[in-house]
Amino acid sequence: MEARNADLADRIKSRIGEFPDFPKKGVSFKDINGLLASNGIFHEAIKELADKIPEKPDFIAGIESRGFIIGIALALEIGVGFVPIRKAGKLPGELISEKYNLEYGTATIELQKNAMPKGSKVVIADDLLATGGTSKAAYNLILKQGSFPICFAFIIQLTNLNGEKRLPIPVFSIAKY
Repeated sequence: MEARNADLADRIKSRIGEFPDFPKKGVSFKDINGLLASNGIFHEAIKELADKIPEKPDFIAGIESRGFIIGIALALEIGVGFVPIRKAGKLPGELISEKYNLEYGTATIELQKNAMPKGSKVVIADDLLATGGTSKAAYNLILKQGSFPICFAFIIQLTNLNGEKRLPIPVFSIAKY
């Protein structure tokens, strides 16, 4: 299985575009659009993430915006519901919010209060794990809602930023940089 994982990681990396100094100087942006356009490799990646999840969740929560793509595909693969975690001001109704620090300020993400029943088991999905700030905020948001995050699922992980160390539950990723 490890050989398959390494081969898949290499094929994913071959489809990831890199844009130096975007969105700011010193950052090398990893663009998943090429992966999304390669239906076969993208589907393999989703299947691989689904296989890594230790128990069947009730929901996949995707973090705006590329996490919606990963999360919906993962939810369909597993056969569970999808719940969006959005930037502040994008959802209607009664909301739960979580503010978190960025290197250049703060941000807030939100979840509809009744998006899922309390006590639900939830996998949090996104395209990429960097420093872990947004992911940790999503974890806190799910707890505030009364549900239980069981793991994180990412296509890409930037290992030199140590985001995994900020996260209190298992992290699964495929392509590591």
